Amino acid sequence: MHGALSGDGVSQLRRYRRRHHWFAAPFPLAGVTPAPAAASATAAAGVIEAAPGQGAPAQRGGVAQEQQEELALHAGARDIYGMPRSDWLRLQTPARYLGNEFGAVHKPWGSASIRFALTYPEIYEVGASNLGHIILYSLLNQQEGLLCDRAYFPGDDMKALLGKYGKKLFGVESRRTLDEFDVLGFSLSYELGGTNILEMLQLSGIPVSWEERKEAPGRPWDPEGGSPPLVFAGGPTATSNPEPFADFFDFVVFGDGEEVLAEIGHCLKQCRAEGLDREAVLFRLATSVEGVYVPQFYEAPRGFGGAVFPVKEGVPAKIKRRVCAPDPFQQIGLVPFVTTVHDRLTVEIRRGCTRGCRFCQPGMLTRPARDVEPSRVVDAVEHGMRLTGYNEFSLLSLSCSDYLSLPSVGLQIKNRLRDENVSLSLPSQRVDRQAVFDDNVANIIANAGKRSGLTFAPEAGTQRLRDIINKGLTNEELLRGVKTAWDRGWKQVKLYFMIGLPGETDADVLGIAETVEWLQQECRQGRWHLAVNVTISNFTPKPHTPFQWHSVSTAEFERKQALLREAFSRLHQVKVNYSSIGLSAMEDFIGRGDRRIAKVIRRAWELGALNDGWWQSPEACFARWEQAIEESGLGWKYRQVNVGEWDVMEHLGDERYRGQGKGGRGRMDRGALADSRLDSPLPWDHVETGIAKWWLKTDLQRALEAATVPDCSHSGLCSECGVCGEEEEGGLGHNVVHEPPPIPEFEGHYRPNATKAQRLRFRFSKTGDAVFVGHLDMMKAFDRACRRAALPITADESPFVVKQRIYSIMTLGLGATSSCEVLEIFLTKKLAPHEVLQDLQASAQLPPGLRLLSVEDIPVYKIDGSNMEKMSQLLDSVEFYVALDQAEGGLSDQEAQALVHAALQQPHFYVDRSNKKMKGRRRAKQADLRPALLELEACQRPQATLLAQAMPEAVQPGVAVVRFRTSCDTGNPVWTPAHMLSLLRSVCTPAASPAGPVAADPAANKDGVGDSSDSDGSHSGGHRLNITHVHRSDISLRQPSVPAPDLTRLRSLCRMEGHLAAQRQYRGTGPWSGGLENRIDVD
Repeated sequence: MHGALSGDGVSQLRRYRRRHHWFAAPFPLAGVTPAPAAASATAAAGVIEAAPGQGAPAQRGGVAQEQQEELALHAGARDIYGMPRSDWLRLQTPARYLGNEFGAVHKPWGSASIRFALTYPEIYEVGASNLGHIILYSLLNQQEGLLCDRAYFPGDDMKALLGKYGKKLFGVESRRTLDEFDVLGFSLSYELGGTNILEMLQLSGIPVSWEERKEAPGRPWDPEGGSPPLVFAGGPTATSNPEPFADFFDFVVFGDGEEVLAEIGHCLKQCRAEGLDREAVLFRLATSVEGVYVPQFYEAPRGFGGAVFPVKEGVPAKIKRRVCAPDPFQQIGLVPFVTTVHDRLTVEIRRGCTRGCRFCQPGMLTRPARDVEPSRVVDAVEHGMRLTGYNEFSLLSLSCSDYLSLPSVGLQIKNRLRDENVSLSLPSQRVDRQAVFDDNVANIIANAGKRSGLTFAPEAGTQRLRDIINKGLTNEELLRGVKTAWDRGWKQVKLYFMIGLPGETDADVLGIAETVEWLQQECRQGRWHLAVNVTISNFTPKPHTPFQWHSVSTAEFERKQALLREAFSRLHQVKVNYSSIGLSAMEDFIGRGDRRIAKVIRRAWELGALNDGWWQSPEACFARWEQAIEESGLGWKYRQVNVGEWDVMEHLGDERYRGQGKGGRGRMDRGALADSRLDSPLPWDHVETGIAKWWLKTDLQRALEAATVPDCSHSGLCSECGVCGEEEEGGLGHNVVHEPPPIPEFEGHYRPNATKAQRLRFRFSKTGDAVFVGHLDMMKAFDRACRRAALPITADESPFVVKQRIYSIMTLGLGATSSCEVLEIFLTKKLAPHEVLQDLQASAQLPPGLRLLSVEDIPVYKIDGSNMEKMSQLLDSVEFYVALDQAEGGLSDQEAQALVHAALQQPHFYVDRSNKKMKGRRRAKQADLRPALLELEACQRPQATLLAQAMPEAVQPGVAVVRFRTSCDTGNPVWTPAHMLSLLRSVCTPAASPAGPVAADPAANKDGVGDSSDSDGSHSGGHRLNITHVHRSDISLRQPSVPAPDLTRLRSLCRMEGHLAAQRQYRGTGPWSGGLENRIDVD
């Protein structure tokens, strides 16, 4: 990467990073004493050792000392958050809960007056990918006197571990329980996500409703003194209709959160200084911070359709949502050490959408549209890619195609990063704008050897229905976009459609299959045609949209899905996914519900409804929610939704509703034929989105007429929705559309630089919290560290996925420590090895616990020009330290020595290596591993071993340490710690075979950490051995082989040199002067 920079540019970038320490770790990395074997190896010529403690610059003062003490408490303790590290190793992806990502902020606890915890009600891989979550986390930590931590929905294994040790859910950075924080903020982005929030509150020891969290009047609100934290929600679902969740939150934030959360924090600082009680604090928030809704100050009287009205004097009757302009530089944040759902840099290019699709809630809730200035997008992407080390980025918007600068911005970024292996992905594309998906966009998305997915969203199968929903897309525009993709090399696309839309007929449903078939016929070459992945979603009416009054019966969804299944069964290379009908009905029931729905959500949570719609069974999820509805006494209400309460397009085709005369004649929104149901109060009427309710009714009338409304941000025609206007006059601002800059000439795709000018071999240690990072994630961390350090890494020449030449030798099991790991990188040009080591260790910010010990410059080629051997070919032997105890009682050093002595007496140790794939067709194969065991001893002073230096808490009374060295075969050690455990167990058996014990090959647990089972079926007298920790202390590599001289080649070269010399001397005359260029024995 970074091949686009000149030598001076790379040096300047490195100096800049060392000077400013972007995202520098707040704590210096603890030094690890290298193994003696490794130390002796580094004494050879060409090996440069890292200085002790080399890493991030040391900090001084009280705050730095507190940070260092907290780090020592977290990383060096025998346990983590009061739970043994050995139990953490049994978790799936324990690095989720460590809070040590690149870019994580560790503010001292005592430095903040108000402490936030942003709690995302999904697992870490989902939450850490959410752009809003990362933006708010970064912005709050930039505020003076405020602190922000993070928490995520724990996996089942973590929940079991918390219950086992009686622990509460905690913040990942501070590792403090969530009930210690002042404010807990939940992101509510899905109707069925409320049960996860209740589960997290219970795991935190916090009452789940605001009524249960109330305190006596006059008691100052003080979480440090025992007051429950304030619990609030934000996000699209909370802004749309907070009433189904109103019982659970102290307050709700409407709209964009970049500015309002900081205002809330400073308001709470003032409230705490004044000693206000809980109710007074909430009243202050509701009256002084715009966009804050406090449910307990409002009531929903019977007979008003669930609408709420204020019952406390002074609070606003309607709460206005907040609007902020996006800042792409604030979106460069965390870089997790585990693979997340969106494992790339995400930069927002446009916030808001004015297309006016009548089914789309985000398009109504995010107006006005605000473009990001094109030059800032380009600079932010370039800066973010080099700062984070990602090799992929995404440009985010509700509709990227409406960002008119996309072709110019995309090509500028592509040209700037042309010499770097960087790819771009975009959300679903619209194809109804000229030059939306043309050659320029195709060049942006395409990458050498890899093409990102391409998604289009026609939504409906016929032009008539697209006009009703105001999609504004014609068949010709759809074909043009898909055909462009086909011509540019895309052989597969993804299409989104919906069924159940208002005014839909069976012809519209079958039109979906006809559209897909037509696209395949048009995109054909010989026998091959376009492959299509189709997603069929069930239309769910949303609040604040023109279709918010509509309902569809589940029976209709079932019938229409059956029609599509039959129609698609005749098509080839078409994969169709259907949304769950039951879950769609539940989304509708909750999303448009009132405060009575809260008891349904609580009962569903009590019945075990969690993670609904993600990986749980849809049938089981639906059954829990149905039971909760019946037990809450709202079965009648759900049946209204289930059977389709009102089809708002019931008068479609009725000529009486087509007239546009005086007095509103022929209209359903006003006049003689007006439907009174449109004027009924709704549970979300108190949410001031900026769009007038009368405008939604008017747009529904336009849908009845199949009349389209132009995009006001590009057409210049105002639709009078009510959003635009000065904030002082009640408006939310104006559309911001930047003039697109000229489209630059495309300079070509990335071409991998396979030049191997230098080969550097590093020795590094892996200790502390780094043991919870798996091998693949560790290699990804090294890859990103090299990119951040601007190292010119050589790329392979794969025609599919281009990767940097960064190699490690032998994976290390999760939880094992090491002081001798080996890493090699190839560079396209020669650099000073010590500078490379310094850049990687200090500037590139490796994960805590990974420390580079030394670097050695290794020849790339042998003297005869052939490639030097790979590390796996040079692997000679490996040394391990293994900590052992017994399941019942400890293991003394004397007992360990007796076991080792007995093991050394065994002439053979056979391992059953049957090929499981050949089971029943091939006899079992046994291998004798005894000759490969080079050294074996029981350490007399376990506290003085390298294992104890790397993990002191692993050596406790009753724990013995055994050291062994094994030879290697085919790039792997012959003996593993699990093999050693089997050997020591076998010698405990009095009836061991004279020929030597036989054990099953324990390949499933090659390091044997925590293995207390008797895999070989042998134990005696309490000798039930168990491995508590494994440390790899030495990896020995052989010297490269010296190539034998090729005498034939040497003779040929000599003759050739002689002929060439004669030709030069005699100017090409003589019998030897002709045909020299045709000799085949000389390269």
